Amino acid sequence: MSMPNTAIGASIVRIRGFYPSEALRFRCFLWGKNGTKFQERMGSISTCIMDIADIATPDFVEVDANERLGKVRAIFERENPKGVIVGEGGEYAGVIGEKQLINSHVEDDTKASALMKPVPKLDRHENVREVARMLVEGDTKVAPVYEGEKQYGIITQDGILEAVLENLDTLTVEQIFTSDVVTIGERDHLGQAINLLREHGISRLPVLDPDERLTGVLTTYDLVEFMVRDEGRQGKQDRRGDTDRMLDLPVYDLMTSPALTATPDESVRDAVARMLEQDIAGLVVTPEEDDGEVLGVLTKTDVLRALTYTEEEQMDVQVTNIDLLETLQRGDIVSAITQVADKYQRMNVHHAHVRFHEHKEKLRGTPLIQCQIRLRTSHGQLAGSGEGYGAEHAFHVALDKLERNVLEVKGFEADERYRGQLLRKLNEL
Repeated sequence: MSMPNTAIGASIVRIRGFYPSEALRFRCFLWGKNGTKFQERMGSISTCIMDIADIATPDFVEVDANERLGKVRAIFERENPKGVIVGEGGEYAGVIGEKQLINSHVEDDTKASALMKPVPKLDRHENVREVARMLVEGDTKVAPVYEGEKQYGIITQDGILEAVLENLDTLTVEQIFTSDVVTIGERDHLGQAINLLREHGISRLPVLDPDERLTGVLTTYDLVEFMVRDEGRQGKQDRRGDTDRMLDLPVYDLMTSPALTATPDESVRDAVARMLEQDIAGLVVTPEEDDGEVLGVLTKTDVLRALTYTEEEQMDVQVTNIDLLETLQRGDIVSAITQVADKYQRMNVHHAHVRFHEHKEKLRGTPLIQCQIRLRTSHGQLAGSGEGYGAEHAFHVALDKLERNVLEVKGFEADERYRGQLLRKLNEL
């Protein structure tokens, strides 16, 4: 089979008709450094096209919907699960993850049902790529797996990554890491850190010293572990006071130092292997020559997202927290982002990720929504974010900012081309 006459890493939208089999189509997302690399890996990549029958595990932690949140927090500290399944009346009801537990304003006597999030059931024979997409779009690390009407067990983020690990060596960290990173200062308070984690829907914050140098990392795991520490020795009033004191503590007191890092040229396989070995969800990305400069972060979710890239005629768009969409349809989102991307024909879009986050504030019953749009393109990562009442309003605010950023990059390149043409003409005089 001959390779398409196009640069490796060009838009998946533009590479069509060359890979007739499912196994080879899956290979499209693994942009090798050259065509030879692609051909060398074609034979073994078919192992990635599998269902989750051999990845799902029957071992999982389950609590009743009426269980106290204090006990759920204790389970996370004692057993360190990726998520807890919540049942109600003998039926599956939802999932609780670490992100739900960092809400410091929820009392320990609150029922588990108040914090659980609905995560769709998965068939045990579902395709790995679709399962990866569901975990990313559902913003969850775990989901229930069913065989017919009976719950078989769960599928975890780690289970998928362990299964495809050997096929990740053609990807480099630079190709999939997140560059628009949110950081925090080591002297900032934990209350500020919790707000940032919840507001941006992220699981880790690189911590910087007063000179803007990387000094550590703070994660949702660190916070959850701290919040349940010594719970059994405290009464309600004592615990409320302890929580208030915790929010005033400096990040420096709780962060993990030094931060584990990865370099842009490192293979994703090596980076993921290190995450699995250390049981962490992400690495801070730094230049090889300077481990104090933060370029971004690489998380397990970034890797799962790469697994979902497909060869399709329309742009590959993922939507996280899609349940917040009411008047807006997925097709409308794809169409709107495509129109923005088309305003810069020289830019190829590899993938788009749209994330919605609901705030508590409401206006006439409509919640305040934050929307973040991120494009991975041939010209790097471009993003736009905004807030509005309702998902549609928030999306259009974010889309407007994204469009301005796209046009700014387009204008910058046009200026560079003009300067180059002018210099050539001057040299000809």
